[in-house]
Amino acid sequence: MTTSLEDKLKHRIRDAGPISVAEYMTICLLDPVQGYYPTRDPLGADGDFITAPEISQMFGEVLGLWCVQSWIDLGRPETLHLIEYGPGRGIMMSDMLRSASLDSGFKAAVQVWLIEASAALEAVQGRTLGTAGVAVQWAARLEDVPPGPSLIIGNEFLDCLPIQQLICEDPFAGKDGWVERRVGLDDEDRLCFVKSGIPAAAILTDRLPTGASDARKDNVLETCPSVAQIIDSLSVRFAAHPGRALFIDYGPADTEFGDTLQALKRHEKVGVFSDPGNTDLTARVDFAALAETANAAGLATSAAVPQREFLSKLGVEMRAVALIRAKPDAKPVIARQLHRLTDTAEMGELFKAICLSSPGLPDPLGLR
Repeated sequence: MTTSLEDKLKHRIRDAGPISVAEYMTICLLDPVQGYYPTRDPLGADGDFITAPEISQMFGEVLGLWCVQSWIDLGRPETLHLIEYGPGRGIMMSDMLRSASLDSGFKAAVQVWLIEASAALEAVQGRTLGTAGVAVQWAARLEDVPPGPSLIIGNEFLDCLPIQQLICEDPFAGKDGWVERRVGLDDEDRLCFVKSGIPAAAILTDRLPTGASDARKDNVLETCPSVAQIIDSLSVRFAAHPGRALFIDYGPADTEFGDTLQALKRHEKVGVFSDPGNTDLTARVDFAALAETANAAGLATSAAVPQREFLSKLGVEMRAVALIRAKPDAKPVIARQLHRLTDTAEMGELFKAICLSSPGLPDPLGLR
């Protein structure tokens, strides 16, 4: 039994031919009636995936301290826009504000803006942050937030942005040697990947990362035009007023080849075409490509640092010790939470943190 969103996708493909992977992801995730994000709360033990703030309060609390130091680095502006992309249930923002509000100057300055695509999650965020003690507002996009000094946070946000997939047909033809991998229908009318028979459009190949030059025939390269659009928005905003953007997500520090698009349902990986609209779709973030794009846009860019290193430099172990001292019976739980956030076999190495800043600011806390 196919879902009505699957029927809609098939009808579109029959009428207009194969669609891009980015279009497939956009429809599955953001269709206003049957898309994944507008229709549900996907987080937590009862959802399809769990993020670091859901694992432990320590994650958001140490990020709150990062925000205070960044506010100081910006010159302690009287008004600070604290903006979060994809804020989930609002738990990370709540934890950040709880620790950051220990600095009365920061608390007086901060105005919170949440950029959210899901009406269901927006309602949850309102309940979570109703007692935060600071002004909380919502925006559809970064451009809708008033101008001014800004700190922007995105945790597991970039991985859900729509990607394009390219296949190397001729390693010696430069950007002309790539064709697009698209979503079409097989002989049994099932959704499947298909390879375009013509060179990929210039809009996809003009911004290939440096690492693309190492491609061999039939290598798959994933690109994310939406990241470039976000960086362009950051560049414009930070040119007018000082600011920083911190992104934490999963992916390699250097450009890698391969199909990383995955679907999650009830914390298990399923086929990317198995249940359109009812599974979360994500892909690894290419941090090298992100940094190249940011540098080209004139932003100061940190190295992509493993999450374990970043959180450790922010004092997450000391925070764990303090929580255990306050509640000794919780030691096993807190130790498991810390392990999951920082161990190399868990989130510690796969997840990276990167900061994009206005030029001329001090080095951001915890990052190289």
